[in-house]
Amino acid sequence: MAGKPKLHYTKGRGKMESIRWLLAAAGVEFEEEFIETKEDLEKLRNDGVLLFQQVPMVEIDGMRMVQTRAILSYIAAKYNLYGKDLKERAWIDMYVEGTTDLMGMIMYLPFQPADTKEKNLALIIERATTRYFPVYEKALKDHGQDYLVGNKLSWADVHLLEAILMAEECKPDVLSAFPLLQAFKGRISNIPTIKKFLQPGSQRKPPTDEKFVAVVRKIFNI
Repeated sequence: MAGKPKLHYTKGRGKMESIRWLLAAAGVEFEEEFIETKEDLEKLRNDGVLLFQQVPMVEIDGMRMVQTRAILSYIAAKYNLYGKDLKERAWIDMYVEGTTDLMGMIMYLPFQPADTKEKNLALIIERATTRYFPVYEKALKDHGQDYLVGNKLSWADVHLLEAILMAEECKPDVLSAFPLLQAFKGRISNIPTIKKFLQPGSQRKPPTDEKFVAVVRKIFNI
């Protein structure tokens, strides 16, 4: 039997968090080897296990996978979370790219200068409520189903729930104008594997704070 996937990343969310979410949603147990110092990262680079000298890196099925999108696509396909045909996969990809854009804005907020944070936070809320969430609200309304694509749990649903929770950390009532997304959040959060991941003590990482920002800056020289 193949061993558990092993995730190599810092002890925080970053680009690895969506990978943790997807594995957890698929009910896959995984191990983590944390990069805690610049030397830890250099060792991985010197050992030649990082294709482009970058993390995230995931050891899975005898591969050392890098590039977040490639890793997520592989996991989604392997665990039947990537639609039943090319058209469904295309819709999943479009929805995922949208949530990735929104989550990227939120992810980089703690790393921005203090004097621009308020402006950028306002932009995140504006984009979430006028550009991104209306798309998902309309999709759920138009097809009247529980999930975004094919009436079956997919990567798009898992990614959207992660994005919703990140946006709510920025503004708790961000979904106030989106009743179908509120219901969606409740449904997806109660899927047993996801519910387990949302419990305290899981491998889900907390929001990025100033202490973690300092650690990341040191490791990656930023």
